[in-house]
Amino acid sequence: MSVIQWFPGHMKKTLRELKAMLSNIDIVLYLLDGRAPLSSINPSLETLANKKPILYIINKIDLADKNRTLQICREFEKNKKEFVLINSTTQNDKIIKSKILKICDEKIKKSASKNIKPIIRAVVVGIPNCGKSTFINSLVRKAKLVTGNKPGVTKQVQWIKIGDNIELCDTPGTLYPNLKDQEIAKKLFYIGSVKDEILVDICPLAQDLLNLINQKYPNLYKQRYDDNFTLEDVAKKRNYILSKDTLDIERTANAVIDDFRKGRIGKITLD
Repeated sequence: MSVIQWFPGHMKKTLRELKAMLSNIDIVLYLLDGRAPLSSINPSLETLANKKPILYIINKIDLADKNRTLQICREFEKNKKEFVLINSTTQNDKIIKSKILKICDEKIKKSASKNIKPIIRAVVVGIPNCGKSTFINSLVRKAKLVTGNKPGVTKQVQWIKIGDNIELCDTPGTLYPNLKDQEIAKKLFYIGSVKDEILVDICPLAQDLLNLINQKYPNLYKQRYDDNFTLEDVAKKRNYILSKDTLDIERTANAVIDDFRKGRIGKITLD
């Protein structure tokens, strides 16, 4: 199987820019994909935060397993991590603004004591395709940032105001400089954070996804795929045939990955 490795030049540039700007940032808004929230956490960005408060925003919960999400929330609470659950395609401005102001309460009070209008500067970070631009657009209730259901849409840092006293900085999605843990890398691929085009052969990955879902969610698996446990089985079931004696395995692999990404199998969290 091909090793999953993707760290475009604009990501390196973003990490450098983040490191430079964090001295002027009050809070980090860390967007996680609810289908793989733990795999979405980038250790490099946590180190870069350098003790700045972090609000973890678990996004796409409409596609995630509710019970597993609640377990992860309890883990966050145990570790005293501030978090909120959202679906960025809906309006979340009130709860997010409230959280930001609560976390930055000390700065607000300090500014008020000096008769200075406080400006809270927040930076939005996360892996590619976790919904950062859609999230910001939902806060301002306008489509001010370009969005897309694929990684790599945001190419540069962008600033935008929400309300009178909060400024948000959108950044390009930033992955690990080195995806050494290939199990995590596979989960990031499944949720669409790694470009499909960089992989020579996605068939083994699609088979691994079938195995993983069958292991973690056997009931959902059976509803979608019956007792078809291999790509060959699924190809036969769906009549994906290139010629009389040849199954279209690549089409089947793409269909399985698309089933997961579009939520057709059910609400799933891979961790």
